[in-house]
Amino acid sequence: MSTVLIMRKPAAASTVMAATAAFIALVLLASFPGPVVAQGRNPPVQSAPVPHSVPGAAQPFDPLKVPVPQKASERKKLLDTLFAYLAAAGSEGEAQPIAGAIERLWMLNGSDTTAYLMDRAAKAVGDRNLDLALRFMTEVTELAPDYAEGWNRRAYVFFLMGETDRALGDLRRCLALEPMHYRALEALAVIFKNSGQKAAALKAYERLNEIHPNLPGVQEGLKDMTRAVDGQRT
Repeated sequence: MSTVLIMRKPAAASTVMAATAAFIALVLLASFPGPVVAQGRNPPVQSAPVPHSVPGAAQPFDPLKVPVPQKASERKKLLDTLFAYLAAAGSEGEAQPIAGAIERLWMLNGSDTTAYLMDRAAKAVGDRNLDLALRFMTEVTELAPDYAEGWNRRAYVFFLMGETDRALGDLRRCLALEPMHYRALEALAVIFKNSGQKAAALKAYERLNEIHPNLPGVQEGLKDMTRAVDGQRT
C-alpha cells in the first residue's frame, strides 16, 4: 500500500502572553503540530476532498492522495507541483488541503529519530517544560542540520522562552533550506511587523502573497504594511 500524506490539526497553543505575543505564537504554533509521522510509516487513508485544479492542469488534483516520494529529486518535483496548486488556489478552503500536503512533506523529510524527538518536544511544549523541549529540538538540529522543519520548530520554542533573536536566527536557517517555507516566512513577517520593522515586514508579506495568497492574515498584513511603508516615504 502506498504511503499517503495525511493532515492533522495543529496542537492548541497554551501560553499566557500579551495579545501581540500570543498572535505571533499562534503563527509559529501552526508549524508545530501534533505527533509527527516519520517517513516509512503508513497512516490511515482519510476520505478525499473535492479535487483541485490549476490552469493548464491535465486532470484534477487530490492533495490527500499524494504518494510520499522516496528520492530527493521526486520530493522536489512534488513540492514544485504542490506550490503551483497552492499559488493558484481560488480560496482559503481550496488552499487548505494543498497546504496540509506540503506541510506533511516538510515533516516527513526527517528520520524516525527526529520524528521521535519532535514528538517529545511537542509534548514538552504542551506541558510547558520549555527547557526540555529546547533540548529535544536542539538534538534534532544537531542530528539533522539540513532538516528545515527542525529549525522552524526550534524557533517556536525559542520564541516561547522570550529568545526572539534566536528564534529569528532559526527561522532564517529554515528559510535557507526551504525558501518556500511559508510558515517560517509568516512568523518572520509578524515578528517584523510587531517590532516596527515595516519594510522588512512588507517584503515578507509580498513573498507570502506569491507563495500562499490565501494564508489567513496575508492580505491584511500586506495592505497594512504597504500603507505603513508608503506613509514613511511621504
